[in-house]
Amino acid sequence: MQIAEPLLKAIEELSKLPGIGRKTAQRLALFMLKTNDEDVQKLVNALLELKTKIHFCSKCYNLAVDDLCEICQNPKRDQGILCVVEEASDVIAIEKTNEFNGLYHVIGGILSPLSGVGPEDLRIKELIRRFEYETINEVILALNADTEGETTSLYLARLIKPLVSKVTRIARGLPIGGDLEFADEATIGRAMLSRNLL
Repeated sequence: MQIAEPLLKAIEELSKLPGIGRKTAQRLALFMLKTNDEDVQKLVNALLELKTKIHFCSKCYNLAVDDLCEICQNPKRDQGILCVVEEASDVIAIEKTNEFNGLYHVIGGILSPLSGVGPEDLRIKELIRRFEYETINEVILALNADTEGETTSLYLARLIKPLVSKVTRIARGLPIGGDLEFADEATIGRAMLSRNLL
């Protein structure tokens, strides 16, 4: 079956997005064809603004519109607690909980020797430099619980411990509403180690 070239191009470009397969890309492209010109232009403008107006915060490397992100600019945030995360998407996930009121530092990935990612490829020097001009009382390591995340956490803890009085990690364990019988052994083990007093 022949597909019009502009439609084919749109499908190819949309299918490059994460989580979008060819069928979904085709549905999206066909939806755009049916949508009025004004709404399509709004989407195009939003995507262009995303690329031209968003950059990394000069302090924490979160996403920002100004030199500093909204979190770093907020004087009501606890300036003494710093949460280290892999990516800006982790900041968004933590912020949705409304449980953390400190600052962040986005290191931009994790150590992965097999992929050729070493300490010099991450924003670890920038993290260490923050201790020179900020009074940080606690660093929370909120990295993923996979092998690379664990390795990165251990590496960072070793570097940070001489600079700050308290280094903690986010707890690991069972999700709320999760069934014990369906959890894997590592998750149950972490839940047992991270148990809390009642």
